[in-house]
Order: sequence, then C-alpha cells, then structure tokens
Amino acid sequence: MEPINSLGRRKTSVARVVLSDGDGTVIVNGVEGKEYFPITIQQFKLAQPFKLTGTEGKYDVTVNVRGGGITGQVEAVRLGISRALVAIDETLKPALKAQELMTRNPAEVERKKFGRKKARKRYQFSKR
Repeated sequence: MEPINSLGRRKTSVARVVLSDGDGTVIVNGVEGKEYFPITIQQFKLAQPFKLTGTEGKYDVTVNVRGGGITGQVEAVRLGISRALVAIDETLKPALKAQELMTRNPAEVERKKFGRKKARKRYQFSKR
C-alpha cells in the first residue's frame, strides 16, 4: 500500500498525517508519539481512531504538527488519522462519525475588543 496523506486542524493547530503499512509506530515531529504527548488522555485521543476501527498495530503514523497548544495539536492529529483511515477503507466512516471524529471542531479563540479587558469582560461600571 502506498502512503496516505491527510490533514487535520483544530483551533490554530495544523497536522499533516502520513499513514503507511507497519506495526503501529507513531512519530510526531520526529519524536515518538508517547514522548511528544506524555499525558494519558492525549495518548488515548491519539489511539482512539485505531481502537474504534479495530486497526491497532496495522499502520505506521508519521505526523508533522505545527501551531496551537498541546490539546489542539493532539485533536488535529486525531482528525488527520481518522481522515486517512477513511481514505483507506470507506466502511470505517460510520464508526468514526458516530464518535464525532470526522468533524472538524470549528471553535477558536474570540478576539479581544478595544475598551474591554478581554473578549467579553468589561471594566467595572461605577454609577457614582
């Protein structure tokens, strides 16, 4: 099988994912996946598409991820892996879609407005 390329995004993170036949190795920005995403929840999110589709240990994953924070990055990688799995086998899509792994979460940080402390917080109003 030739390598499958896909793209995943979340907040300001962009993950370029390459899926190829292998033994389940995950490389993120040149580092092993468990080293780059050390927290257990992040590792769960990384493996979630494979567990749902029953494809653990079948594919090697090489990821180049930039921008955002660690949570945005791991969720961008998860979306990229899900899209790559669907590109390989279209029958996996319903299982991934049921867990909302095929949907790009559009939530982003709202910009700060002038005359305010933050995006929506105002300075305290004084009547007198």
